[in-house]
Amino acid sequence: MSMVNEDIRVKEIKELWRRWSDARKNWDIQAREDIDFYLGNHYSEQEIADLAERNQTSMAMDRLYSAIEQFKAIMTSKPPKFSATGREDSDNRLANVWKTILEYIWDISDGDESFKQVVHDYAVTGLGYFYAYVDQEADYGRGEVKFTSIDPFRVVIDPNCRSRWFDDSAGMMLSTILTKLQLLDLYPQLGEETEEGGALIDSIENNDYFDEDYPASTNANDKVRFTPDIVKDYDMGEGSEKFRLIESFSKVKVPYYRIVDMQSGTEKIVDEEGMQLLLQDENMKGAIERKMIDIVQVMQTRIKLTCVVGQIVLYERVLDTDIYPIVPVPNIWTNTPYPMSDIRKNKDFQRYLNKTMSLITSHAQASSGLKLLIPNGSVDDIEQLERDWANPNATIEYDPSFGEPHFPSPMALPNSVMQLPQMVEKYIDLNMGIFEMMQGNSEAAPKTSSATMMMEDFGQRRSKSKLRDIEGSLRRIGQVVYNLSKKHYSYQKKFRIVQPNNDMTEFTINKRMYDDKTKELQAIENDISIGQFDIRIIGNSTMPSNKWGEWNIYMEAFQAGLIDKQEALKKTEIFDKEGILQRTDVIAQLQGQLQGAQEQIKKLSGDLQTRDRESVHLRKSAEVEKFKGKLKEQELLSKADNKLAVGRLTSAVKLESEKLRLATEAKKRSEPLKDKEKLQKGDK
Repeated sequence: MSMVNEDIRVKEIKELWRRWSDARKNWDIQAREDIDFYLGNHYSEQEIADLAERNQTSMAMDRLYSAIEQFKAIMTSKPPKFSATGREDSDNRLANVWKTILEYIWDISDGDESFKQVVHDYAVTGLGYFYAYVDQEADYGRGEVKFTSIDPFRVVIDPNCRSRWFDDSAGMMLSTILTKLQLLDLYPQLGEETEEGGALIDSIENNDYFDEDYPASTNANDKVRFTPDIVKDYDMGEGSEKFRLIESFSKVKVPYYRIVDMQSGTEKIVDEEGMQLLLQDENMKGAIERKMIDIVQVMQTRIKLTCVVGQIVLYERVLDTDIYPIVPVPNIWTNTPYPMSDIRKNKDFQRYLNKTMSLITSHAQASSGLKLLIPNGSVDDIEQLERDWANPNATIEYDPSFGEPHFPSPMALPNSVMQLPQMVEKYIDLNMGIFEMMQGNSEAAPKTSSATMMMEDFGQRRSKSKLRDIEGSLRRIGQVVYNLSKKHYSYQKKFRIVQPNNDMTEFTINKRMYDDKTKELQAIENDISIGQFDIRIIGNSTMPSNKWGEWNIYMEAFQAGLIDKQEALKKTEIFDKEGILQRTDVIAQLQGQLQGAQEQIKKLSGDLQTRDRESVHLRKSAEVEKFKGKLKEQELLSKADNKLAVGRLTSAVKLESEKLRLATEAKKRSEPLKDKEKLQKGDK
C-alpha cells in the first residue's frame, strides 16, 4: 500500500464527491421518507397534532410493509442459476467449471442474504447496489472473490449519466464512515509516526466527515425507528472519532497484449505484468526473434480504483474488469440516476388508507360511547349526574316539566366508506404486482391445478417484468465476478461445494499435470485463463413455483405415459431426492439389464426349441430312413421267402402231380384186368 500526500487526484475526487452528493439531496430526502413509511412512521409531528385536535388517532394501517415483504419473498424465493456461454470455440467443459465457480462465490459471499437486501433497497428506496471485490484476507491470505450489498446512500455517481446501469457515468464513488479504531485496524500504516511527530492518522486534515451518509428522518416524532442517523453518536468513547473513506472508480485505457503462435494459430491475451514475465523467458525471446510468436498491443478499457482518506491516497489499482464493480439495481426508471421506489408510488394510497381507518376508528369510538341529551334546566348538577350515570345502581332525579331525556342515535357511516380500505389495499397490491393467489388466498384459486398454474402465470407477469430488470443486474454482477476471478484465481485451487442433497462436490482449477519421468509440465487441467465466456442468468430461476400444481401436472403426464418416474420424481420435495434419483437410475439400469437378459433367454429358448424341432425332425427322418431300410429288408426277405415258398409249392405241386400221374397210370393198368375178370365171371 502506497501513501502519498494530497495532490490533484485527491482534490478532484473530493470535489466530485461533494458535487455529486449535493445533486442527490432531493432523492436522499424522498428515499428516507420511503424508509419511514416502510418502518411504519407515516405521520409528521404536525399531522399527529392535527389529528389529535380532531380527536382522531394517528394509526397506521400498514399495507405497504406487508406488500414489500411479500414482494421480497417472491423475488428471492430461490438463488439465481448462472450459466456461462463460451465465445467462439471456447471449451464447453470450462463453461461448466465457471458455472460451478459462480455457485461457490455465491455461497461464500452469503449471496442469499445480499440478494434479499438488494431487492429490499430496490423496493423501498428505488435503488439497490451489488458490489464485487477481492477479499485479500480470505483463504489464509490467498484471497477470495466475493460480492455483497451496499447501502444506496453510500454511493454517489455522475448526475448526467442516462444508462440504466450507469455505464456512461464519469465515475462512481463509494463512501465508508469508519471510526479511528476501525481505520487503524484496516490500515495499520496510518498508525506509523511521521517526521513531524505523532501518528499519520492524526495528521489528516479536512477529514470530510460532517454527518453519516444515512439521511435524517423527515418525520421526527416518537414513532421514529432506530436507524443509522439516530444511533451514530451513541458510542462516543476513545477512538470513536470518525473518518470518511472514499473509494473512487473511474475508466482508464490500459495496454493488453495478444500473443499469437504463428504455427498453431492459438492466441493468448496477457496484461502488462504478464507480458513482462513472458519477456524474461529466453525461449520466448528466441521465438519472438524468429517470428514464431507475434505480439500485438491493444488498448482496453478497465476500471481504476483510487482509495483516499483525508489528504492521503491509501492505494491505487487497476481492476481487471471493464464493468464498474458497483452494479446498480434501479426500480422505476426515470432516465436519471435517481429512480423511484414502489413505496413512493403508493404513499398517497397509504395515507388515504390511514385517514380512512382513522375516521372509521373515531366514528366507532364516538358511537360506542352512550350519549344522553337532557332538557335545559331539568337537572341541577350536571357533574353529579355524570357521576351518578356511571353508577349502575344510582337513582337520578330530574324535573319532567322541562321534558324527557333521550339517547341520540349516531349517524351510520355509508357502506362505501367501510369498503374503501379493501379497495385501497387491492390497489396497492395491484401496483406492487401482488395478487390474492400469490398471498395464499385459497378462495381466489381455481378448482383444478392446471387452471391454478395458468392463473398464477398470468398473475406473475408484473412480478416477472420487474424480475427481468433485477436479472439484468444479476447478470452484470456475475460478469464482474467472472472478470475478477479469471485474474485472481491464477493458481491451483480446489473448490468444495455442498449440493442440495448434502453431497460434496470437489474440483480443481489450474491443475498442473507433469510427466512422471521428466517432471516437465505437460498440460494444465481446467485452465480458466483460456477462452472468453459470457455470464447469463436462467430466466425466472429465483421465482417461486407452485410445487403442488406442478406435481399434479407431472402425475397426470406420468399416468398418460408421457414421462417416466424419474422425471416425475424431480418435482417432489423429498429430502434425499438426488439419492432416490440415483438409486432409481441404478434400479432402472438393473431392470434394463434384467429385461435384456430375459429377452436373451427368450431368444435362446426359441433357438433351443428350433434346434429341438430340428433334432426331432432329423431323428424322425433317421427313423423313417431306418424304417424304410427295414421295410426294404423285409421286402427282400419277403421276396426271398415268397420265392422259396413258391419253389416249395411248385415242388409240392410237381410231387403231387407226379403222384397223381403215377396213380392214374396205375389205375389205368388195373382197369383192363378188372374188366377181364368181370367178363370171366360173367361168362361163368
